[in-house]
Formats: sequence, C-alpha cells, structure tokens
Amino acid sequence: MSISVHLDELLAARGMTLSQLANEVGITVVNLSVLKNGRAKAIRFSTLSRLCEVLECQPGDLLRHQPSRGTPRRRTR
Repeated sequence: MSISVHLDELLAARGMTLSQLANEVGITVVNLSVLKNGRAKAIRFSTLSRLCEVLECQPGDLLRHQPSRGTPRRRTR
C-alpha cells in the first residue's frame, strides 16, 4: 500500500501506549492495532480527527503517501 501510518513514532514521542490512545480516542485496541500495523483499508474522518486531537498532530504527521516506483505520475491540466 502506498499510504503508511506513523503511529508508533507519535506514540513514542508522547510517551503513550496503544491502550491509552485507544481509551482516549474511543476505539478498540484491536482496531487501533490494525491501523498501526498498516492493515487498515480505510479510516473514518471522525477517527482521524480524534486521533489528531489526542496526539496533538496533523493528519500528515500520522499518514504519509509513498508513491510506488515504476508508477507513472499523471499530469493534470
């Protein structure tokens, strides 16, 4: 997948555990773990917003796009 999640780095920088974050955000540890490990196929904007509030970050701090090599870039007009 070309979207990577940098939850581990944000948790470490804030001295938080996955369980603490799950409790504060209001989602299960299992669902947060799926996101953290890059297995999530989607994320609700409400969950993303709550993660950013609790972690005091921007979506770009949590998610990064890494284009696949060999995939030509589309030109826009």
